Amino acid sequence: MPKGKVGLALGGGAARGMAHIGVLTVLEKEGIPIDVIAGTSAGAIVGSLYAQSKNAGLIKEKVIELSRRRLTRFIDPALPRTGLIKGEKISDQLASFLGGHVNFSDLLIPFACTATDIDTGEEVVFDRGSVIEAVRASISLPGIFTVVRWGGRYLVDGSLTNPVPVNLAQKMGADFVIAVNVIPDVIDRSHDSVEERIKDAKEPNIIHVLLQSLHIGTYSLVKSSLEKADVVIEPDVVHIGAAEFHHAREGIRLGELAAQEAVPEIRSRLGA
Repeated sequence: MPKGKVGLALGGGAARGMAHIGVLTVLEKEGIPIDVIAGTSAGAIVGSLYAQSKNAGLIKEKVIELSRRRLTRFIDPALPRTGLIKGEKISDQLASFLGGHVNFSDLLIPFACTATDIDTGEEVVFDRGSVIEAVRASISLPGIFTVVRWGGRYLVDGSLTNPVPVNLAQKMGADFVIAVNVIPDVIDRSHDSVEERIKDAKEPNIIHVLLQSLHIGTYSLVKSSLEKADVVIEPDVVHIGAAEFHHAREGIRLGELAAQEAVPEIRSRLGA
């Protein structure tokens, strides 16, 4: 067994974050221990589910089943003051997955997630209290979800300040951090040329525009964060649109592939 604690940092990435489930599936199968989990946005959703269940197969099954339903079932429109979607239906679904309104102290694995104070630009870390409220704040994509009011602050997506929370996993006591990044490079690697990108281009919807803008704006933070990790896993999910949650099965499969490739390095670095 490795010496010290192993931490997992799961980054944001909207629909591409389904790849996190595939990564967890492989790590669990290979017997690689996860002692702490830090998550942002999509990583906060998957991280909280795993911290509560320690069962990647169960999460995979539930998410694939959910992906077969129409996305509109989980959209509760808001009067567009701070966002287009209230997010209450998503919170309810998360509560269903978790088996109720659990607190951080109820989780089987220590877990924390991040959000961003929209007024000050400060990172806000959640590691106590309601898991659902914390995750709801962490996924509050600006312009899409309404902001979350918490302790007199207004919070939005954690990706704005810490898109792959490696340093948070370290602060939680991890001696060795595996980072999972699902935000692709700003340059679309799925095309070989500008001409191909133009030929294949289709008009994006507003959710894709907002999500992609967030990912482009935070990519420099992603690169800086990944430098602090001991092992980086980057599933090749560039072709999955940020709002294409119906591709959950494919995202999970790609996460499994990337994690399997990383297993030898992880074992070598851990001495396991």
